[in-house]
Amino acid sequence: MKVVVVDDSAFMRKALSTMLEKDPEIKVVATGRNGEEGLDLIRKLQPDVVTLDIEMPRMDGLTALRHIMMEMPRPVLMVSSLTTEGAEATLKAMELGAVDFIPKQLSKVSLDIVRIEESLRSKVKEVARRKFRAPRAMRPAARTAETRAPAQVVRPSGRVVRDVVAVGVSTGGPPAVQKVLSGLPADFPAGILIAQHMPAAFTGPFAKRLDSVSKVTVKEAEDVEPFKPGTVYIAPGGKHLVLAVRGSRMEVRVVEEPANALYKPSANVLIESAAESTGRRALGVILTGMGNDGLEGIRALKARGGRALAQNDASCVVFGMPKAIVDANLADEVVDIDDMAQSIMKNLYAN
Repeated sequence: MKVVVVDDSAFMRKALSTMLEKDPEIKVVATGRNGEEGLDLIRKLQPDVVTLDIEMPRMDGLTALRHIMMEMPRPVLMVSSLTTEGAEATLKAMELGAVDFIPKQLSKVSLDIVRIEESLRSKVKEVARRKFRAPRAMRPAARTAETRAPAQVVRPSGRVVRDVVAVGVSTGGPPAVQKVLSGLPADFPAGILIAQHMPAAFTGPFAKRLDSVSKVTVKEAEDVEPFKPGTVYIAPGGKHLVLAVRGSRMEVRVVEEPANALYKPSANVLIESAAESTGRRALGVILTGMGNDGLEGIRALKARGGRALAQNDASCVVFGMPKAIVDANLADEVVDIDDMAQSIMKNLYAN
């Protein structure tokens, strides 16, 4: 598969190219120093995947990304600094159609950069194999029938039997989560806990962005706070989010253990805690992501009478985490992301 690397830093161009080409299936066909150069190379070489720096002279990454999505849509991975500004720009890029991001350490001599190697190669190969869907708003001919506003979520009749929603999500997650939360009403009758694989610097800005586009309240979770309906708690990067019961009330906890979990936050840790605390009162939701984080959590939830929803293949950036649930016959429904808010609402009520 062919990759074009666009970055104003010669060090980063070399580092990314070297990392990628350690895999015999990946060929870096060209590197560009700014957005303008990058666009020319993409037009000429038609790569399968592009890595795109955000801060560049002449034309920055967000401007270049808009051109790519309108003119020649394909998977783009942003290269992001782990700062609040970097987080905000990266989240904007994902809204514009970037499939994911690669964290860039700010120090050019940092050895941490090799830590992203395996993840980088996996992401490039995974997104190159997928059928790429450009975001609706960016498709040039799509400003007619395709640009439908999200349907208003209809509240079912009957009584609420589930008041906890636990969500696991990874690669391609921010736009998917935004789509779901922005469709929910302000008086949503359950609380929502979200484990999104994301660095610590990103989860605060992510929660703020979601809060600004949602009727429900969205916040980065804090240790020991009450769990309330109509509120969404985002797991802080580098920590686990769990639901605990103290006496007659439920509370949100932010914890370090298990320290050896593959992901922090972990969807398994979150969903298992919801299963243990509330059992059949919980709904597990697995959205787009690589790997199978969430599988064991959903297994525990289903064993205690909870229900589970999985995002469908066609609307995922990567159908890894949801596929694990579907293949294990644990999904009660497999749902397109456009219909997920309605499906979540429906599943809170007695059938």
